[in-house]
Amino acid sequence: MKPANILLVEDNEGDIILTLEAFEESKIKTEINVVKNGEQALDYVFQRGEYSNAARPDLILLDINIPIYNGHEVLKSIKENKDLKKIPVVMLTTSSNPKDIDKAYENHSNSYVKKPLDMDDFLKAILRIEEFWLQLSTRSSS
Repeated sequence: MKPANILLVEDNEGDIILTLEAFEESKIKTEINVVKNGEQALDYVFQRGEYSNAARPDLILLDINIPIYNGHEVLKSIKENKDLKKIPVVMLTTSSNPKDIDKAYENHSNSYVKKPLDMDDFLKAILRIEEFWLQLSTRSSS
């Protein structure tokens, strides 16, 4: 079975390490690509520049508070594109601000997950995201 391709858009090195560790514990084969700002995220999904040969993600984990373009701007660009809008985007962020949550869903986020502060809870949250989006949920073939 082909590994699931995950795009992690995160600028916090600690959260990147924790997320990668969580996926290493997974039963699902994954290929995880990490970008650290909104511009890189858009270049990756639109296959521009150094990402011209990037694989289409099966799942995007997107932080809100990232440099250049924030997560809301990246999400909106993805969901407004007819070729990309089917890709599930999970907002994975520290923000519990109701305005951020509302804006994410208004821009068609598939899910909004507040990052747990406890390391074990963070790892469990990542595994639950993976379980739902890569095992239970049926992915688009295009």
